[in-house]
Amino acid sequence: MPTELSVAFVEATTNQRGIGVVTPFDFALDRELWRWVPDNVSLYLTRMPFFTTPVTVEMAAAVSERAVVRRATRDVLTPEPDVVAYACASGSFVGGILGERLLVRTMVDAGAPAACTTSGALVEALGMLGVRKLAIATPYVNAVTDRLVTYLAENGVQTVARDGLGLLGHIWRVPYHTVVDIVRSVDSPEADAMFISCTNLPTYDIIEPLEQALGKPVLTANQVTMWSALRAMNLRGVGAGQGLLLADQPSAA
Repeated sequence: MPTELSVAFVEATTNQRGIGVVTPFDFALDRELWRWVPDNVSLYLTRMPFFTTPVTVEMAAAVSERAVVRRATRDVLTPEPDVVAYACASGSFVGGILGERLLVRTMVDAGAPAACTTSGALVEALGMLGVRKLAIATPYVNAVTDRLVTYLAENGVQTVARDGLGLLGHIWRVPYHTVVDIVRSVDSPEADAMFISCTNLPTYDIIEPLEQALGKPVLTANQVTMWSALRAMNLRGVGAGQGLLLADQPSAA
């Protein structure tokens, strides 16, 4: 006789929730973002319009224009996400504290039930960890890295060491060994933690080994973005051995 089919257990354990993700047009690391989210959370990604500008301060300003962000936010609201995340580091720090806050307000005004940005998430994570002195590794040209340093200073965080790869595009193609090399070169005994900037820079698999090697928290752009979005849902990210996730353990919603 045919076995009776029951999906009650599956339905009870897969109550799907969602995160709307707004990214720049050239974002290429969808798979990396998915690795941080638990099985009952879906990502609804949308990309902002294409710009011909290379990765400069001008491009960061272009992808943070309020009209562009408002439209992209509305594009991810149909599947009813719990929160909308603006996944771009430079776009969310280029305008300083005010610019970051305006991005959050723009997304909420567009209908997001809650909103976060990569740079706002970084500050949130640094505050939770008690970090006031930071070393930063970026793929950017100096002018863009300068804006990150200024944004951190506005938030009471001192940059004690910094270095950038000077790239103007194709950041997603940077291999792990290059990221590890720049992190090791810029680490400083003065730094309470390390931050690796840019959501288009792959980092997931090297966070834990870098933390073990450096003996301090290692935060990355995609990590803090997903951490903050999930935290807004009272959920915890997936990432074995990652200090940020281990330090913050909200109860399951």
